[in-house]
Amino acid sequence: MTATKDARSTPEDADAVQVPAPVEVLGLRLQSPVVVGSGLLTDQERNIRRLIEGGAGAVVTKTIHPDPGPSGNERLLRLPTGMLNNTTYSRRSVDDWCAMLRRFADDGLPVITSVHADSPAALADLAERVTGAGSVALELGISCLNEEGGGLEDTPERVAAYTEAVRRRTPVPFSVKLAIGERVRERIDAATASGADAITLSDTIAGLAVDADTGEVRLGGAFGYSGPGIKPLVLAEIFGLRRDGLTVPVMASGGVKDAVDVAEYLSVGADAVQVYTALHRNMHATLRGIRQGFDDWLASRGGTVADLVGQSVKRS
Repeated sequence: MTATKDARSTPEDADAVQVPAPVEVLGLRLQSPVVVGSGLLTDQERNIRRLIEGGAGAVVTKTIHPDPGPSGNERLLRLPTGMLNNTTYSRRSVDDWCAMLRRFADDGLPVITSVHADSPAALADLAERVTGAGSVALELGISCLNEEGGGLEDTPERVAAYTEAVRRRTPVPFSVKLAIGERVRERIDAATASGADAITLSDTIAGLAVDADTGEVRLGGAFGYSGPGIKPLVLAEIFGLRRDGLTVPVMASGGVKDAVDVAEYLSVGADAVQVYTALHRNMHATLRGIRQGFDDWLASRGGTVADLVGQSVKRS
């Protein structure tokens, strides 16, 4: 069973952002391949709605967890290139999220629900619950680098266990979010063999910042790094996977700051492109610039998103 929703727009929205041919991701017909990724900025209903109104093809919620634990000293650290963060999950209750998700569903909004839990069974329960609340697409955050103890290694076996458990309990399409790195093709194959409809690549990677004067480790340890610094790495990974025959839909994530970055990810074979870190500076204006910039870039070349997807692989 595949749920399909069309993003709704008002005449005012149409005036603000020109609409190209739709893109289909996780059963959603999106008016743009530019998707806002999961994070602190997508933890509020008002933000999610405004991001969609501002041109996002879809928005991924902050990751919902059935037991997120107490709110700690969660911080962001801006670096000359990119950002470190030690954040984990939404502190909103599942009940609060389900009410919000129902409103999104009633309004036909293209929202992808990010979920995680501490065991495959608990994640399956959560996935079933948010599906019942109206979620039409999910993203599984299989692990969190920022969990106490550094998170858990994404082995193919662990990926398969979580993915299979969710697939048994929900009919809606879902993506599994993975980090680039060791055994990534095995982890992707484990996810798709266990029922994943798509892959999101890449989650944050481990990063560290140090105060050279004092020797102090900033944020207290190694945490999730995101931003332009990882874009060449993710580009190379997706390009190599596509060249090696990977056919599963991919949402690229990592370092998008402008329209050209979106085009580059699509060119190496991504089906949609998530943007997040760049939005921490002037969120709405930055998103509008990326979305409209990409639409203008595409129109100037007289092609479609479908023409662009994978062209670098075809030329290699």
